[in-house]
Amino acid sequence: MEASSRQPANPAPADDGWRIGVLYSRTGVTSATGSEHFFGTVLAIEEVNAAGGVGGRLLDPVVYDPKSDPDEYRRLATRMLQEDDVTVIFGCSTSSSRKAVLPVIERTNALLWYCSIYEGFEYSPNVIYTGGVPNQNSMQLAAYLLRNHGRRFFLVGADYIYPRESNRIMRDMVEQHGGEIVEELYLPSDADPAALEEVVRQIKDIAPDVVFSTLIGRGARDFYRLYREHGIDPAQIPIASLTMTEGETRMIGSELCGSHIVSASYVNTLNLASNQRFLKSWHARFGDQPASMWSEMAYNQVHLFALALARTGSLDTARLVEAVHEVEFDSPEGVLKIDPENNHAILTPRIAVCRPDGSFDIVWEGRGPVKPDPYLTTYGFAEFWLDGESA
Repeated sequence: MEASSRQPANPAPADDGWRIGVLYSRTGVTSATGSEHFFGTVLAIEEVNAAGGVGGRLLDPVVYDPKSDPDEYRRLATRMLQEDDVTVIFGCSTSSSRKAVLPVIERTNALLWYCSIYEGFEYSPNVIYTGGVPNQNSMQLAAYLLRNHGRRFFLVGADYIYPRESNRIMRDMVEQHGGEIVEELYLPSDADPAALEEVVRQIKDIAPDVVFSTLIGRGARDFYRLYREHGIDPAQIPIASLTMTEGETRMIGSELCGSHIVSASYVNTLNLASNQRFLKSWHARFGDQPASMWSEMAYNQVHLFALALARTGSLDTARLVEAVHEVEFDSPEGVLKIDPENNHAILTPRIAVCRPDGSFDIVWEGRGPVKPDPYLTTYGFAEFWLDGESA
C-alpha cells in the first residue's frame, strides 16, 4: 500500500482480499493528526499483508481524503459503504467527524474503528474506540497539575464538542478539588494568529499557574509559538494538553516546546520491547518522521482487527465485535485489550513533559491499565493523587 490516497473507480471483487476503508484527512485543519493516523494504518496493513494477510487473503484498503470536512467524511463513508463493498472503516480524527459518519455506520450495520482520544459520553455497538477517554487521561492530568503546578487554571480550546466537553470535565475536577478556573475561552478550529495572540496576552496578564489547551491543528501550533514569542516561560506556566505529540513539536519547533506537558497512554520514549520493535519498523518505513500516539493508536487497531478477523474468518460486524473482546495485542504501549462492556480500550495512563529536543520524559505512570469509563459514572479522583507514584 502506498502512503498516498487512491480513489478506485472499479473496486476489485471482495473475494480477492479483505476490503476495508481508510478515512483520514491528509489535508485541511486536522491534516497533521490525520496524516499520522494514516501512516500508522499504512504500516500495520503492510505488516499484516507481509505476513500473508489473514487466512491467506490480504487486507485490501480503499482510501479517501475527507479534507478535514465533516460533510466530506459523511459523504465518503456513505460512498465506501454503498459503492466500494466496504463494511469496516478505520477513520475519523475528531469527534465532529466521528459524529458525522456514525448515523451512516449504524444504519448500514458497518463497523468503525476510531483511534483518537475523545471526550467520552458515547457508546455504539458499531464502533471500537481505541483512544483514551477522560478517566484515562484528564483525571490524571488534573490531579498532577493541581499537585505540581498550582490551582489557577486557564482553559482555551477550539469551538466544537471535544474541547467544550473536555473543558467541562476539567472544570468540574479542578473546582471540586480546591482549584479555580480563571478563564475559559474558545476560538474557531482554524483560529487566526491575531485571535491567538490576544489569548496569549490575556494569559500573560492573568498569570495562571497552568494553561489547559484543547486547541487543534494549525491554531494549536501557532499558539505554542506565540506563547514563547510573548516571553511566557513554560517552566513557570506550562501548557498542558491531551493532544500535543512528537510530530507537532517538530512542526512547532522543538526548542519552543520544552517544559510543556501531555497526558497520553503513549509517547515514543517508552522503554518497552514492543515499542522498540514498532519504532524499528516505523523508521524503516518512514525515515526520521517521529512516531506519536496518533500513529501508534491507528497502528494498534489494525492489528487488533486482524487478530479478530483471524478468529471469525468473516467481516460480519457482530462476530468481529465479539471476537475483538477475546483478543489482545502486544502494542507499543503495552498489552492492549478492548473492554467488552463498552467497546473502549483498556489503557495505562501516563504524563510526560516535553524536552527541548521535542521528545517526552515520562514523569508519572499509572500502576497498571485503567478500565475505560466513558460516561464518567464516578470521577474516582482520590486514587489519582499520585502519592508515591512516579516513572
